[in-house]
Amino acid sequence: MIYQNDKNENTQNQFSNALKELKIGKLLRNSNITKSCGISAYEVFQFLLLLVFQGRNLFRFLNSKHKDQAVSKNTYYRFLNETSYNWSKFLLLLAAKVTSRFDALTRPERVKVLVLDDSVVKRNRSKSVELLARVYDHVEHKFQKGFTLLTLGWSDGYSFIPVGFNLLSSAKKNNRYNEISENIDHRTNGYKFRKESMMSKTDAAVLLIQRALQSGINADYLLMDTWFTTEPMIRSVLDTGLDVIGMVKQLKQRYTYKGKKYTLHRLKRMVRFEGAKNIFGSLVVTTKTGIPVKIVFVRNRNKKSECLYLLSTDVSLSDTEIVRIYGNRWSIECFFKSSKSFLKLGTEFQSHNYGAMVSHTTIVFTRYIILEWIRRNHNDQKTYGELFFMFCDDIQDMDLTNAL
Repeated sequence: MIYQNDKNENTQNQFSNALKELKIGKLLRNSNITKSCGISAYEVFQFLLLLVFQGRNLFRFLNSKHKDQAVSKNTYYRFLNETSYNWSKFLLLLAAKVTSRFDALTRPERVKVLVLDDSVVKRNRSKSVELLARVYDHVEHKFQKGFTLLTLGWSDGYSFIPVGFNLLSSAKKNNRYNEISENIDHRTNGYKFRKESMMSKTDAAVLLIQRALQSGINADYLLMDTWFTTEPMIRSVLDTGLDVIGMVKQLKQRYTYKGKKYTLHRLKRMVRFEGAKNIFGSLVVTTKTGIPVKIVFVRNRNKKSECLYLLSTDVSLSDTEIVRIYGNRWSIECFFKSSKSFLKLGTEFQSHNYGAMVSHTTIVFTRYIILEWIRRNHNDQKTYGELFFMFCDDIQDMDLTNAL
């Protein structure tokens, strides 16, 4: 499909084997990603999936000496812009298959988690991009032109698998530079994606969690950062059947302890801060609406005059276990970094079509899943065969030292 030099030939072979093992063609058909004539959707998808390993974008590849290995540019852009394709279903089917495989490689009592976070996809030089919005970047602490990539991932302490995303525009019309194209058929999947992009971030997050659980992805806890760990969000997540572990920030919220209401700062005074321990202690309190939670007080190594507050709705967990499990949240930060730096998330195609950006994001997430599949098969001895599966230990889980 794509020309490979000797250095990348092994990568192509490993990807081809992974695509066959995961039956990507069948998953594409089940998601209505098909073509009625000419080159098949599977071949187009495979070409775009491997394009990043060529070190050039689509335009450069089609103008290189290897252009005979590809078809016309319009074929690829029609594929990316197609509104009938259900990309969210494809990603969920693929994630469910991979996570069930990884789940079978570990003992039943091993903790599996869902991780929720967002990242900004910048389009500061754009003007006419469909649903382009003014979004706030919490890293640079300023507004940017672009989209908020809300992502839900799964982790077992070693592997991270993205299971769903919503490329959010803005729920406020005043913050949107452009609206949905008038040429989009309202009955298509593409129009549904566009409508969901204008949901509030919390509503979109709950929808991602519900879809992941309904697709058969197993998890025990949902991990969130300080932005998402609020009482209404916790209540919504508990309704899905998941417990929450998240970091909380001291704002105006009060917690009830022994019949009295306290701020986090005052609760901290009730814990004895002794020695050089990293975990100072914990208290079981209730929120304003009566949700029992355990708050763990952890040393802030970056600012010793402060401490970090970890909240868990599962009060039966030990302090060290709460800290250890929450350490798995960092895997989604590594995912964002890898996707943007190496897999060209948000930069490979500069299309003005919102559907093309959804397609591109799904392709990037698929690349990451396949790379994780290859890595796990190489490093986990239980994948070598039945004898290894029976006598080998589980691959290493996140330990407390790394979590801290």
